[in-house]
Amino acid sequence: MSHEPADLIKEGTTEFFVYSSKTSVKGPSVRGNAPFYNPAMELNRDVSVLVYQWLVMKSTQHVHILDGLAASGVRGIRLAHELSGDFEVSINDWNDESIALIQQNIQRNQVKNVSVFQRDLGCLLLERRYHAIDIDPFGSPVYFFDAAVRSVYNKGIIACTATDTAALCGVFPEVCFRRYAAWPLHGPSMHEVGLRILLGCLCREAAKYDRGIEPVLCYTTDHYFRLYIQVHNGKSAANASMAHYACIPANDIPLSPRTSCMIGPLWLGKLQNKTAVQEIRSLASTRELHTKHQIWRLLDLLEEEADAPAFFYTINDLSSSLKVSPPTMAHIMERLKNKGYLATRTHCTPTGFKTNAPGDVVAEVFK
Repeated sequence: MSHEPADLIKEGTTEFFVYSSKTSVKGPSVRGNAPFYNPAMELNRDVSVLVYQWLVMKSTQHVHILDGLAASGVRGIRLAHELSGDFEVSINDWNDESIALIQQNIQRNQVKNVSVFQRDLGCLLLERRYHAIDIDPFGSPVYFFDAAVRSVYNKGIIACTATDTAALCGVFPEVCFRRYAAWPLHGPSMHEVGLRILLGCLCREAAKYDRGIEPVLCYTTDHYFRLYIQVHNGKSAANASMAHYACIPANDIPLSPRTSCMIGPLWLGKLQNKTAVQEIRSLASTRELHTKHQIWRLLDLLEEEADAPAFFYTINDLSSSLKVSPPTMAHIMERLKNKGYLATRTHCTPTGFKTNAPGDVVAEVFK
């Protein structure tokens, strides 16, 4: 190898070598020549350990998991080392140095239930089938959606990360439309809009093959979007999913800066399976995870907003719009609940809340 590995890194209970490229635990990294590793994505990988353990525990058959764009291979090696049950992991990357580093870390951890491929991911997905497919690219995962929905087994999971947040959040709307065939919105709810555009795109790709999607756990945090969706076979499943796929007027989104255009198409259904989130959270208490407290906070919020309507208000933006001093979050939520409306926090922002109250009622309790 032409690059010297860094000192041993530990995530969960797994130790591995990586190439030094970034030391910050926040924000995106920069892709270089060495196999890619971003310490800021440890939360992402920790959650994946919990979700795939949940999948293995729920399954009555052998589970085959693919880490499709492995880079340094950390996610796949962690899954092979930290999951328990009847499963195997395939790790794929087409870079020579990545493959060498992956093999070194497999030997380091002495994992046996793992195989390594050096293939183009699209070709690999067309040749083999999996119960779980993880796609974590540098940028957008959209290029692999078609092959992934054809490769995954019935009731299997497709997981993906998207770091092209500028496109999905409306900074570059033409890029979003080109990639996802949807118009985004740059405003207070832009992260949820982007998450729903990503889900809608995957829903549409699955429906082409008479397959439907069910979100298990979907969120936005730091610099990326993350989806875990379960795929279901059949025209009725596809039709049920497509019923949640639509364009909406921009003024249907609270505090939208635009009022005379359409947004989407995007996913308007639930972002979480509440029961699954509860079960996945219970697994966290049994695991050695460096980000455990962050995971609990995240899953608490995802459970709380699981049954809430789409989109949210933010205290700061409401205060600016109504030209009043902002009350506390607790005050707003208490007054909405006392009036008989649903009110929850949202994971998208600490200053945001969701409610089924009409806009005039929200303005009344805010004042």
